[in-house]
Amino acid sequence: MARQFPIIALIACLASVVVAPLYFVVLNGFQTAAADGTLHWSLQAWNDAWSQPGIRNAIANTAKRVLITEAIALPAAVLVTWLLAKYYVPGRRIIDLFMWIAFFLPSIPVVLGWILLLDPQFGLINVAVRNLIGIKEGLLDIYSFWGIVFAHLTTRAIAAKYIFLLPAFRNLNGLLEEAAEMCGANRWQVIRTIVLPVMLPAIAVAAVVSIVFSIESFEIELVLGPPTNFYVYSTKIYQLIREDPPQFQIASILSIAILLVMLPLFAAQRALTVRGGAETLGSHFRSEYRVLHTLRWPLFAFLFALTVVTTVVPLGAMIVGAFMNAFGFFDLTNTFTIAHWSRVLNDPLFLGAAWNTIMLGAGAALLGTFISALVAYVSVRTRHSLRGLADLLSWLPAGIPGVILGLGMLWMFLAVPIFRPAYGTVAILVIATTLANLTIGVQLIKSNMLQLGHEMEEASAVSGARWSQTFLRIVVPILEQAFITAGILIFAAATRNVSNVALLSTGNNRPLALLQVDYMADGLYESASIVGIFLVLLSVGVALGARSIAGRIGMRV
Repeated sequence: MARQFPIIALIACLASVVVAPLYFVVLNGFQTAAADGTLHWSLQAWNDAWSQPGIRNAIANTAKRVLITEAIALPAAVLVTWLLAKYYVPGRRIIDLFMWIAFFLPSIPVVLGWILLLDPQFGLINVAVRNLIGIKEGLLDIYSFWGIVFAHLTTRAIAAKYIFLLPAFRNLNGLLEEAAEMCGANRWQVIRTIVLPVMLPAIAVAAVVSIVFSIESFEIELVLGPPTNFYVYSTKIYQLIREDPPQFQIASILSIAILLVMLPLFAAQRALTVRGGAETLGSHFRSEYRVLHTLRWPLFAFLFALTVVTTVVPLGAMIVGAFMNAFGFFDLTNTFTIAHWSRVLNDPLFLGAAWNTIMLGAGAALLGTFISALVAYVSVRTRHSLRGLADLLSWLPAGIPGVILGLGMLWMFLAVPIFRPAYGTVAILVIATTLANLTIGVQLIKSNMLQLGHEMEEASAVSGARWSQTFLRIVVPILEQAFITAGILIFAAATRNVSNVALLSTGNNRPLALLQVDYMADGLYESASIVGIFLVLLSVGVALGARSIAGRIGMRV
């Protein structure tokens, strides 16, 4: 029983923190306030929720956008990851660097950059095309359905999957491919019979995580959808919260519905990851880069074009927007200015927000990686009867939109006395962002643990080591790169997070991401782009430093 107590305590603490916000969300969905302010149980709000104007179109738009985006992004990410992880591609280090940068670019400033290029009226690319072929209207429209899909693909739809899958593909044992080739298999047969089956758990986890977060995405749709009345499920929820008075109850009901829709995805992921045959790390592991011949330069051209479109172009446009006198107006006498930089840097709120962002990112990365590693280990490497519950609890925060999860945490922090002193501090934001990103950390580390053979841990146990010693001396050194990657992802998500912290922030703990939103709400898109540049510099700087450390560590097996 003593050996089981740490696992039971971990699951109990995780359950209390994860379930409490969901409890308040569900409670609010079934309680209706009477005229005298008293609360009573009622299902009337459920009828009101599904009769909301446009809700059916929003659901259809969500399904269509998610399916098309993921159908393009997942195969592209798998191909890019496999090539860069296992082959000598010319310039692969530079391409890898730009894939990381693509992931860390904040969505909203990048979208503003694409607006400068693809707006049907003043977009630079459309203006150039009109002048070239003599037409009156722009051929490309960033505000269309395909413009929204394109914005997703060029922000993080491909780059996030690449980062998620990279450790797993690097840990693919080269001996498996060599054995297949010695038996006469060609390259396509090796991919079909060796690479894809062995990588299926990691690919399945990446696909499910991507679908879940793609369903909840609302920043891109919030910016690009309204001009063409294109709304998705999440923006509909956001609209309800922004109404006067806010429709928190109906928004909570729609959020509960999202969780119910996502439960089959969670079950499918669990079934795939517990299936055997994914162990590739062991005492006979060998990793090496394979040589490409005639395809190396065509593949380099493809990868280079992809990285330019996802990094150089939007980043350049974002920088241009930060120096414009008036956003989108290129025909002014004085098109560019540095006045916006002076205003932002002299704003006393900026330095405070920058410091809050650093503390938020560092705290969430450390706490989130630690908790994710423990939950992943319990879920994958133990036979405890509650290990499935630990995995399910790590998935639940991903099933609730960020704004609603933030609302549930606000109610939790105000209702539970022990949490009240943390309100208005950075600590409450650290807890909220750690919880929101628990799914990413756990699933990334878990997908790599599934590849780790059991013989080394068994040898450690036979030698008399406790499970904590085995975890620290065997599992952690082997999976250091996965832990570092998880920490980087959590740091990036925390520093640019808006939805989870919007209702928990005050003037004392506001991070840069919310300061950026405030600038946009005031119509100061140039200032918002400047804040976005600082967010990029902060995130990319930490990412490059962590990448350098991970590269020196390597894999000690």
